[in-house]
Amino acid sequence: MNEQFDKQQNQQKPSDDLKTPTDLGKKARKDVAEGLNALLADTFALYVKCKNFHWHVSGPHFRSHHLLLDEQAAAIYAMLDPIAERVRKLGGTTIRSIKHISQLQRIQDNDKEFVDATAMLEELRNDNQSLVKSMRDVHAVCDEDNDIATASLLENWIDEAEERIWFLFESTRGA
Repeated sequence: MNEQFDKQQNQQKPSDDLKTPTDLGKKARKDVAEGLNALLADTFALYVKCKNFHWHVSGPHFRSHHLLLDEQAAAIYAMLDPIAERVRKLGGTTIRSIKHISQLQRIQDNDKEFVDATAMLEELRNDNQSLVKSMRDVHAVCDEDNDIATASLLENWIDEAEERIWFLFESTRGA
């Protein structure tokens, strides 16, 4: 998918000037970087959705939901730079625009004018579960290619996402 975007951007390929030296093979660098770029796009999409819901949540549990969504958005935002920097450490290039994000993202936007608070939390829980699955898929690629550093990062992010899932699940219990 990243190559498709590159072709659309004046048929340019990543410059050798941007290739960071690494002992990982060419296939490993390419496969892991592609997986991380899709993960980065999903993380951006999830961050924006979480902030959208934070800004628009309403109802009897407004304060607790508003604070929960802000905390979760901050945790998701904190993943963005490390994901992109890991791609660069692998010698790859990463997303460069909103258009590029939209081409790679698998987490769907929610543009509805009103979403019930419980539906918001359930949607975010499902999106976080999708994100975890994507992280596990990239982790499997890392295992195949012996990329221990990326795998280690993914393990921490999986744990953090599973905590978000847990909080979202418990916040909708009995709703």
